Amino acid sequence: MRALTISAHGGLEQLQYRTDIAAPELRRPDDVRIHVRAAALNHLDLFVIEGLPGVVITPPWIMGGDGAGVVEELGAAVRGIRRGDRVIINPGVSDRTCEYCLKGEHSLCIKYKLLGEHLPGTMADYIVVPAANVRIIPDSIPWDVAAAFTLATITAWRMMVTRARVQRGENVLIWGIGGGVALAAMQIAKILGATTWVTSSDDEKLRRARELGADETLNHRTLDVAKEIRARTGKRGVDVVIDNVGKDTWAKSLMALGRRGRLVTCGATSGPLVETDVRRMFWNQWSLMGSTMGNDDEMDAITQHLREGRLFPPIDSVHDLERGADAVQRLASGKQFGKVVVRVCD
Repeated sequence: MRALTISAHGGLEQLQYRTDIAAPELRRPDDVRIHVRAAALNHLDLFVIEGLPGVVITPPWIMGGDGAGVVEELGAAVRGIRRGDRVIINPGVSDRTCEYCLKGEHSLCIKYKLLGEHLPGTMADYIVVPAANVRIIPDSIPWDVAAAFTLATITAWRMMVTRARVQRGENVLIWGIGGGVALAAMQIAKILGATTWVTSSDDEKLRRARELGADETLNHRTLDVAKEIRARTGKRGVDVVIDNVGKDTWAKSLMALGRRGRLVTCGATSGPLVETDVRRMFWNQWSLMGSTMGNDDEMDAITQHLREGRLFPPIDSVHDLERGADAVQRLASGKQFGKVVVRVCD
């Protein structure tokens, strides 16, 4: 089968489009084989290419975590899914037996794995995943939207709904609008009735965010975000900060955060080590939280919003699998607004 792969870590020159990859077979009775129609990129893919501590790939390694396609083959124990169903894929695979899984916290599984990072990914003609990791979608949803949906949206949903518990009328600061998680968080904030404050270093991205419903926009290249928020809110600050940047934004996130504020982080694209003045933390009674992916209930919730048209990821661009390296280059440029998608099959 065809696939976008790497065989060693390094730069984008490691990417290879190959046509000689063995198609995956069903291994367990609860497996599902999917004929992939489209896949989508996340910043994680850039980290995988560069190499992650403790993560070992087996060449040729298939890239990609997000994907959507048509069910082609089912294990004997699979129920509720049929051949020919259109499905989206949850990239987070848990063992379903550990203490966290048994409590419904699948993304805390001690053996948790992500497609494209710990398991072969979605940028190939076929993929095999557990039936618990697929959700059926209607014919009305385009393949590019379906493929781009899951990883960023389930991450943002857990951050906004489960961890931060955003309420109607609250102010939410979201860094780096244009990325998948940030855009999903903004859409979820609007569903919840919150006021959104979004940042970018690109005025065009801020303009497009306003078109999508952003309430307040801040250019973090030309403005001191925290100082501006304090000024516009009468020194009150925001109730929630969604931060997946890490080192470069951490101090500003805390300066923007009001009393009893909640900061939720899911990434560290600018670096993993940050500093926090504990005195300000306890005086303001902040809650600083981490978040990763989501569980089955959260997957069900976002899928229902997708089916009903309330959560649709903006698409930046679509690239054929043969030109998959161009898609990765687009993501690496940082110029994208929305998800970068790879078309696997028409």
